[in-house]
Amino acid sequence: MKELRNNNLFKKVTSLTPVILLFFSVLNDFDFNYLGIKYFSFNFSFILIFYYSLKKSESLGYVLIFVAGLFNDVVIGTPIGISSLAFLLLCGAATYLRNITLRPNIIKDWIFFLLSILVINSLSFIILNLIFNYKIIYLDQLINTGFTFVFYLFFSYFFYFFEKFFLGNLNAR
Repeated sequence: MKELRNNNLFKKVTSLTPVILLFFSVLNDFDFNYLGIKYFSFNFSFILIFYYSLKKSESLGYVLIFVAGLFNDVVIGTPIGISSLAFLLLCGAATYLRNITLRPNIIKDWIFFLLSILVINSLSFIILNLIFNYKIIYLDQLINTGFTFVFYLFFSYFFYFFEKFFLGNLNAR
């Protein structure tokens, strides 16, 4: 595995993995409705952006996050710029948490993530309802927020494992 980590192409591809995952997640508006699971969806983009903005801020740039938000708006059909605003506010929240934290703790990060997505989703819903008169199904959004919150722990450990074993980054957490 050590020879593979030293390979330049492997390093380049694995360092771009968060960006590839981000664009893959915004271009594929995935949910599990086609499996017959009606109320199961989560916002993988929020998890990815928050984790990498908190733990490895250099892996996702603000311009790439903004462009990913524009693509997300086109794919899901919301007014252009709403997802970009939400993604950048999430980056700001993660950056704020990173700057005020002396000792990182996954549970505190998790709780702050919940507060962040609640505030950002509320702001997005207010903008969509008051300005654009956009139809929102609140139960679906509440379930999406709940699953996004729960899956943050799972994906946090997965990203940590990826950073540690594939990139050799022992300071990922």
